Amino acid sequence: MKKTPMLLQLALILFCVMAIPTAILTWYSGAQLLQNSEEAIGESTLAGLNANRKLNESALANLAQDTARSAATNVFDRIRNFETFEELNSNYNNVSSALTVMKELMNLNRRVDGTESSYFYLNDSDYVISTDNGITKLERYESISWTTEALEGRRGISGVWVPRKLDSGVNVVSYVYPLNRLSSTTHGLIIVNISESQIGKYLHETEVGDSNHLLLASDGTIISYKDKSKLLTDGYELPFIRDMLTQEPSEGYTFRELDGKRMVYAWSRSSLSGWWNVSWSSMDELMTKSRDMQGNIILLTGAIILLGTVMAVVLATWLSRPVRQLVRTIRSKSDLGVVNKNELAFLDMAFKRMQEEEDSLFQLLQEREQDTRSLTVHRLLRGEIPPRITEVFPEACYRIAVVAIDQYRVYVGNTNVETRSYHRYLLNTKYESFFPEGILARSVYHNDGCIVIVMNFAPGEDERSSGLIHQALEKVRDQSLALLEHSVTIGLSNLADAPEMVAQRLFEAMELIKQRMINGAGSIMYWEDEGENSRKYIDFDCSERRILNFLDAGNLDGIFKELQSIRCQISSEENISYDNIMFIYHQLIGATIKHLRENHIATGRMIMGKGNIYTILAAMDTLDELEEYLHEIFREIVQSLDRSTGETNHGERIIQYLKENYREEIVFEDMAKEIGISYSYMRKIVYELTGNSMIDYLNQLRIEKAKELLLDTDLTIKQIAAEVGYHNVQSFNRFFRKYEGMPPSSYKSAKSKSS
Repeated sequence: MKKTPMLLQLALILFCVMAIPTAILTWYSGAQLLQNSEEAIGESTLAGLNANRKLNESALANLAQDTARSAATNVFDRIRNFETFEELNSNYNNVSSALTVMKELMNLNRRVDGTESSYFYLNDSDYVISTDNGITKLERYESISWTTEALEGRRGISGVWVPRKLDSGVNVVSYVYPLNRLSSTTHGLIIVNISESQIGKYLHETEVGDSNHLLLASDGTIISYKDKSKLLTDGYELPFIRDMLTQEPSEGYTFRELDGKRMVYAWSRSSLSGWWNVSWSSMDELMTKSRDMQGNIILLTGAIILLGTVMAVVLATWLSRPVRQLVRTIRSKSDLGVVNKNELAFLDMAFKRMQEEEDSLFQLLQEREQDTRSLTVHRLLRGEIPPRITEVFPEACYRIAVVAIDQYRVYVGNTNVETRSYHRYLLNTKYESFFPEGILARSVYHNDGCIVIVMNFAPGEDERSSGLIHQALEKVRDQSLALLEHSVTIGLSNLADAPEMVAQRLFEAMELIKQRMINGAGSIMYWEDEGENSRKYIDFDCSERRILNFLDAGNLDGIFKELQSIRCQISSEENISYDNIMFIYHQLIGATIKHLRENHIATGRMIMGKGNIYTILAAMDTLDELEEYLHEIFREIVQSLDRSTGETNHGERIIQYLKENYREEIVFEDMAKEIGISYSYMRKIVYELTGNSMIDYLNQLRIEKAKELLLDTDLTIKQIAAEVGYHNVQSFNRFFRKYEGMPPSSYKSAKSKSS
């Protein structure tokens, strides 16, 4: 693209700006048009299906009502006493009554289009009065045994609709209406047969085009369908029918692929009869107009894009003229060495060259200024008076603050070199911005975990600025904690009224940092002049002897109490020095090592294996850290001394503990603390004694007790599981099968048979 002329690039951009949105809009509108058309067709298909269903239901309901009205007349009562065909034909009056019944049935046929036939059967009689065969004996007419099964599930006084096939081969839907004392004084059946073809006409009444309609009974039997060979068969065997009719909605529509064609299926269930009405049509035929409209839109879009292309070229020519003139001017006045590039690439290279030169000059000036300032601060902290110091520190008074990261070893362990360097840069920048106007602050990194802030202000400002300095130092502490996720301790020196005193004030601030051993981490401390005689020296020889005696006795609690006593006494002394604290703990470690060696006990693994203990102690920030570290050392010494003589005793205590508490939920770490050994050491002892892990040995204890309860008691499996310490039967069964090879019930049965 960089070699393509700007005019062509601009024309292409303008073309894309116009053409791409237009094409996307066309595609989206076409897709929405087809989608909305499909949804409209689906809704229309479902509406037409419901209209046809209601038409069919209305016709069948009218027939049912007419049948009920006929039954309510006294027409059928005239022949209720004639149980045989001979009685009915014995005289003219009886025959006349039968003809009246037949006339009523014929009237019933004429009320609904498509009625194939109807007949009346008197209960326990041997004849039938029908519209197709007249008055005839039952044995000469088609069987009516199917009516018994049809009326089995009927409720109330209404009739039932039954799809079936007549002996003549005509498929009908028969309405069976029983006469009983609730509807008539005569007991019998009125059966009206409507041809399946007439029902099909109702169902296709509002449909257009090539569509299919299917009427199924509630059990899936096909009642009406254009393929007559499928009538009275299982409609669920047809494609997609079962999937649609087993869904929750009683009506709806969906789209499916059938024989390579996209079809729209609609279904609706009658709330009266429970019959399913299903129809489907080809979407290709129904979507013809929509697709034609989409094609017209695409053609119109193509024309718009073509016109837009011409406009893009014209606009590109007009818009690029000033830029091309600028490029020609720059090329004539300077040689940037840019060849085979278009106008935009040429200008980009020219502006980048200018920006790089400007940034380089600005960065050089900043680095020079920063380096000069930092060098001045470092030289001042070393006790040197750098030249031109007044340019960095224009005022005469100084105070030094040292910001030390607490638990610096932990901080170093959690961060890499790059992160620490970034933290130093960020903190130096932030610290200088926290101090108020009138106090100039310069911040530099001094040594491991310490940043020095040199504050410079005019004489007489110290008293007025003390509160502002404290607020600034609080911000330093809070912002450091948020960034480092470690607290910091701040030591603030006394006032220095000459630059020669800055190095001494740095020493004061560094000495204050040591006092966090007593005051705790995260504090802000101020230097106070004290006489040398005010410092107290404390000796703990008695405590050392007691600790060594406790060590010989293996009394770890006694050692911990004595260490706590030392810490409390140190904390209670206001003027104890940091050096005195370090001497106390160094002397205690030295005495312990000497005592162990005098008793011919190797100290390499217990103490010397931990590295330089004295260096580690010197890096501790607080008395709590010191005490915790010494707890760990003495605990390992006592455990190491007890390991050789106490393994057997520990093993007996562990096994006894497990045997006494196997019913409970045992936390092994808490168990180890109760016994007085580490968890890893306890696991080692159990494995050496039993050859199993602790969890395996505990489960074996539980299973052995369960076996006894299975054979000697009548407790249930669930009760036994709870008795031996399992909270659920599934866990009990799983472990029992693991160790015995069979479930508890099988084990009990096998042992009962053998005994």
